[in-house]
Amino acid sequence: MRFLPVFLDLKAGPVVLIGAGELLRAKLRVLAAAGACIRVHAIDGNHDLRLNSEDAARIEIATDDPLTADLAGVIAIICAGAGDVGVAMSVRAKALGLPVNVMDDLEHSSFIFPAIVDRGDVVVAVGTGGTSPVVARRVREKIEALLPARIGELAEFIGGFRKSINERIGEFPLRRRFWERVVDGPIGASVLAGRKGEAEAALKAISDPSGFARADKPEGSVTLVGAGPGDPDLLTIKALRALQDADIVFHDELVSPEILDRIRRDTTRIPVGRRVGKPGIGQDAINKRMIEAAQSGQRVVRLKGGDPFVFGRGGEEVEALRAAGIAYSIIPGITAGLGGAADFEVPLTYRHEATRITFLTAHKARDAEAVDWSTLTDTRMTVVVYMGMTAAPAIRAGMFAAGRSPETPVGVFARVTRPDAQGAIGMLRDLPELVRRTNGGPAILIIGDVVRHAGSLRRETPEKTPKQIISDLLDAAE
Repeated sequence: MRFLPVFLDLKAGPVVLIGAGELLRAKLRVLAAAGACIRVHAIDGNHDLRLNSEDAARIEIATDDPLTADLAGVIAIICAGAGDVGVAMSVRAKALGLPVNVMDDLEHSSFIFPAIVDRGDVVVAVGTGGTSPVVARRVREKIEALLPARIGELAEFIGGFRKSINERIGEFPLRRRFWERVVDGPIGASVLAGRKGEAEAALKAISDPSGFARADKPEGSVTLVGAGPGDPDLLTIKALRALQDADIVFHDELVSPEILDRIRRDTTRIPVGRRVGKPGIGQDAINKRMIEAAQSGQRVVRLKGGDPFVFGRGGEEVEALRAAGIAYSIIPGITAGLGGAADFEVPLTYRHEATRITFLTAHKARDAEAVDWSTLTDTRMTVVVYMGMTAAPAIRAGMFAAGRSPETPVGVFARVTRPDAQGAIGMLRDLPELVRRTNGGPAILIIGDVVRHAGSLRRETPEKTPKQIISDLLDAAE
């Protein structure tokens, strides 16, 4: 490590910025965003710095020669697009013992600019020793994707209580344990979820901080996570973090193996869902097991296909958690209707053609018979049916009863967003046959004129996996 990462207090004195053109302005924007007081030497004479009024109040435009200017009180010198002036300024700065950066010139720099992840009070600096800024930026992008958006707010929140709590806890290790429990527990989760008032009330309610820190039994919580329709790349970043933090995951049977692979390796995984025609453990039993795990101090994830609140019984689980006094949070997922529409390029709405959407479920024929089909007569309404494969004949009959034409376009889209996704498009009269052509579910049905706009069913024959391709090549060789 050639360069030691340090954080400079930009309120300790002015920063001198020397250069020209867009390179100067780019560095100026970074410094202004950090709240620095800046003295600018624009060696090309162009003082149009394109700053807002707030930033401009902290900028001093210097018109003298930077090589002879008074540098008393200056804390750092930065040269961007300064050419030979930058090299000469480096010599002067080093002679005075001032930190200096000459852009893209390691030889004349005593410090370098890292790629920066800025989350308010949380700042991450990524450096490559000046050898590859592009690599540093790529690493920064990965970190930005992983860090919660409100992590800076969590740091600020803790900062507001740190002095008062530390005064009440004399032992440093115990202080550290206290804040670990705050950050990793329901209080930290509340801040990250945007419920700062709730978190503040919970922290103030801790009457014995030392006892809280010493507690053997950690506070458990439950997070309902939408796994999306199957493609692991459609998991939200927040969902991925929850899977990495979980102690135990209760997951549906239809959550894809690729998504389960994103769970931390030492996390307990318990399947609790069921497939068509097979018994499950029941919703009451799922609720009971989640609550017991949280009460034992574990961080619980309930991983559900699609979105927890779209035919996922997430509302029932939330009610059970509330009644038991369990801390919980909800992370939405991409529901299968939207995933399938995107996968097969079916616009669920279309100007002047489809202005309404209805989502319904018809797991069995009796579910379809219970639907009030008379509300679905509008031909400008797109109907998206979940779990409708078995009930396809009853769904067709219901739509006919609602007055929909047998020629209404309909699509059956199975295993959407997965490598073996299949689609079949036809008319409403042919719905049961279209279901048979998709070779098994799970599937969604999209009914309405928008199906005419679907892209080509390029995956009507499932794509082969690399393993299958290799197997075919070996067979050919034999």
